[in-house]
Amino acid sequence: MSEGRAIWPVAWRQVEIADGFWAPRCETVRTVTLPLEYEINQRNGVLEAYQWDWQERDQGTPPWRIILGDLGKWIEAASYAIALHHDAQMAARIEHAVQSMLRGQKEDGYLYANPLYREQRWANLQEYSELYEAGHDIEAAVAHFQATGQSHFLEAMCRCADLLVARFGRGEGQIRGYDGHPEIELALVRLYRATGERRYLELAAYFVDERGQPPLYFPAELQELQRRNLPTLGWYRGRDYALCQAHKPVREQEEAVGHAVRALYLYSGMADVSAETGDAGLLATCRRLWQSVTHRKMYVTGGVGSTAQGEAFAADFDLPNETAYAETCANVALVFFAHRMLQIEADSEYADVMERALYNGVLSGLALDGRRFFYANPLSAHPRGEVREGHVATQRQEWFRCACCPPNVARLLTSLGGYIYSTSAPTATQRLALYVHLYVGGRVTSDLLGQRVTLCQETRYPWKETVSITLELKSPLQFALALRIPGWCRGAALCVNGESVRLQDCLRRGYAYLERRWQQGDRVVLTLPMPVERVEANPAVWADCGRVALQRGPLVYCLEEVDNGPALADLRLPCGAPLLASYRPELLGGVVALSGAAQRRTAAGWRDQLYRPDSSPFQPADILAVPYCLWANREPGEMQVWVQGS
Repeated sequence: MSEGRAIWPVAWRQVEIADGFWAPRCETVRTVTLPLEYEINQRNGVLEAYQWDWQERDQGTPPWRIILGDLGKWIEAASYAIALHHDAQMAARIEHAVQSMLRGQKEDGYLYANPLYREQRWANLQEYSELYEAGHDIEAAVAHFQATGQSHFLEAMCRCADLLVARFGRGEGQIRGYDGHPEIELALVRLYRATGERRYLELAAYFVDERGQPPLYFPAELQELQRRNLPTLGWYRGRDYALCQAHKPVREQEEAVGHAVRALYLYSGMADVSAETGDAGLLATCRRLWQSVTHRKMYVTGGVGSTAQGEAFAADFDLPNETAYAETCANVALVFFAHRMLQIEADSEYADVMERALYNGVLSGLALDGRRFFYANPLSAHPRGEVREGHVATQRQEWFRCACCPPNVARLLTSLGGYIYSTSAPTATQRLALYVHLYVGGRVTSDLLGQRVTLCQETRYPWKETVSITLELKSPLQFALALRIPGWCRGAALCVNGESVRLQDCLRRGYAYLERRWQQGDRVVLTLPMPVERVEANPAVWADCGRVALQRGPLVYCLEEVDNGPALADLRLPCGAPLLASYRPELLGGVVALSGAAQRRTAAGWRDQLYRPDSSPFQPADILAVPYCLWANREPGEMQVWVQGS
């Protein structure tokens, strides 16, 4: 049992998702996105890259190293998928990918795409990201083992991890370094949980605590590379070691800085180490960095990392809209961090952020058809303005040169069941409980004190306000059913078997604890009112001064040109104007859209003037807002989340 954890997630294998919102998206990932990603990886040479030998120069040009962690992510996602839905073709593709990877593993366990000369191994940790690649491959091996019961991939990655245990650390002859791109930390903890081998946890703790220790490792590494005349890739970016969170020891860090994905992977690893060891000091650091990210550097959509420069966090409250980066991978990583903190503290603040990112900043990264992707997720788009190319675009792209985001979305959605529920064991300080973090139609079966308990959720959330929960169990059992009351919700109501429950009497840290002796067929109805709300940003967020965003339930909305015409910046929404939420089955596969009366500035009388002292008149205009996660699935055009208020 983990020393620093309050609750334990119910495994994705025990959860069936069967609703009208998430089930179709997960099915699209399984049947469309995963096969597409496999074909592209195969076409791009990713499957062969692990067998590349730099000594054989006549092979041609190898794939770019940075794309190669994608194979591990794909295997992980596909493993979840076949465990939940048998697919012989997908299983064969997984095995082909695993064997393609393992054919490149060296006798000592070393595994890296485009294998380096022996003298280059771990000589350039900041740039080559060998440990980052190993981390994704380890995560893939754990998922593959859990999904299939086959151990050959897991055993191979244990050999790789054992090599890392031998080579890295503070002992004589060991490397006192760490990777430029954190990921190995959380992967090693995951491997520890799967195998029980504590050396993996201890190595994860080493990588966490060694990062940023003086004297800094990377400057010395660069000097050694230059002395030995070994190649570098030029990614040192003016020695900005904050880019990879190595500017100071992690326990001294006060603010989220640098590359957002690297930061949130590191924070997730830190939370994992804290959960397994009960390290209160490390948990305090995680809380501090959580506050920095979510209270001062997060978009209303749950997007993080506001600048394309270094794919990084910017200053507090610097959250521009049209140039927002909010990389899909960073939004996925925020879900990872939130979920880990939630297991440690069972506080709904973490689940609220997890939900916000899932429904908005993560889902926006994937088109409805499962074939196109956003790398960056702006909150305002004006295609006729600045020309933006490559992975930063106003329309989803078919693929990217650095294609880390598509498989990251896939592995999150195929394992979504693992984020919905948790359990706690009875101790001197806590009760036996089954937690519901997310409201997703379907079933979960969990073991509580040796008895199988099945919980069935029926809901049309996030379109509808009601969640109905029915319990199935062979004999009566005393435990608490802990239901999250979302932070966006005011006026929630609860009934058990038709009798009202006073929320004030059972609410703790955002969860309603229904403690009773539960019996077969007991039914709970949770009502979460979802009025349309105008959300205002902190005045320090200068990009949103005088503007409002529309939110209903967990969904943030936006205006698109296809519904509202061009010049969206000319629209303003009077504070008293009513807004109607209505289900539109014909729109974007069926959504609740928001409509209402607004005002539009007219362009009358401007002729060829660039500026004038007069005020332009406004005229009535009707608006239609759709969920932000679904924008750019129709005609190209403008998009805006934040609208002028009045």
